[in-house]
Amino acid sequence: MNEEVVIRAYRESDKPAVLDLLRRNTPRYFAPEEEADLRHYLAHEIEHYYVVSYNGAVVGCGGFNFSKDKSVGIISWDILHPDYQGKGLGSKLLNFRVARLRELAHIQAISVRTSQLVYRFYEKLGFKLLEVVKDYWAPGYDMYRMEYAAGSQTDADGGKV
Repeated sequence: MNEEVVIRAYRESDKPAVLDLLRRNTPRYFAPEEEADLRHYLAHEIEHYYVVSYNGAVVGCGGFNFSKDKSVGIISWDILHPDYQGKGLGSKLLNFRVARLRELAHIQAISVRTSQLVYRFYEKLGFKLLEVVKDYWAPGYDMYRMEYAAGSQTDADGGKV
């Protein structure tokens, strides 16, 4: 089987596919009211956003932004099509962004705010839990603030990277 995985910059024409990815993950991973937040992000807050294309179809997305002083890279809006979860594409996209952020001299930390539903994914890839805020995103969707700890990343087989 000839499978092609490409991570490329988000284009405005990707918006319907990205919104579809969110809907496919609602309410399992996202609260319904978060669609308005994603629409706002796509229209007004994107700094670096990417899509994962698998054999030409958009199957995932995620980006990063910066803190006001540009010292912190903030992982944002990771979404993967349910049929493609658990196949390494989410890890590939996260590692891609962490690598980009680590190339920037002004970045002193990399953080992510996620939920109790997927924080273990980030933990497995080198992020450490710093804070939990109950019902932050919506009722039943807690916020888990995490920070990347260089040197603690593991590969798909659990080995250190």
